[in-house]
Amino acid sequence: MAMESADHPSPSEIAPAVAAGFARTEQRIAWLTLVLGGATAIMVAILRHPAWAEGLAIGTVLAWLNFRWLKRGLDALVAVSTAQEGFAKPQIPVGTWFRLMFRYGLIAFCVYVIFEVLKVPLASMVVGLCALGAATITASVYEILRPTE
Repeated sequence: MAMESADHPSPSEIAPAVAAGFARTEQRIAWLTLVLGGATAIMVAILRHPAWAEGLAIGTVLAWLNFRWLKRGLDALVAVSTAQEGFAKPQIPVGTWFRLMFRYGLIAFCVYVIFEVLKVPLASMVVGLCALGAATITASVYEILRPTE
């Protein structure tokens, strides 16, 4: 009752399809972050809370930037690791690690400056940063419900 190998695609045939699926999900998360956060900011503005709407919009943009920077950093990490395939312990450049960690400090600095200069409520920016989490959950549920396109 063993299945023949012709019934299963080879790993080289699966890898491009999986990579394309991941790329679509990453794109979906990126635009969903902006859509969900922007829609929330618009609804809050309609409810006449402009400072909160501004904070939500700022937090959403920072969350989107954070996701883009994380993606670029991880892509660089994968490229370096793949280039050193076969080595017992691949060496990751310090600059790659720095860029991966620097984004947290940069976002914290931006939130602080915006809070101090624009007097936007800090909680509203933090909630706006959660747009990335909401987008990730939404994209994950979509992938569960519709695994193939």
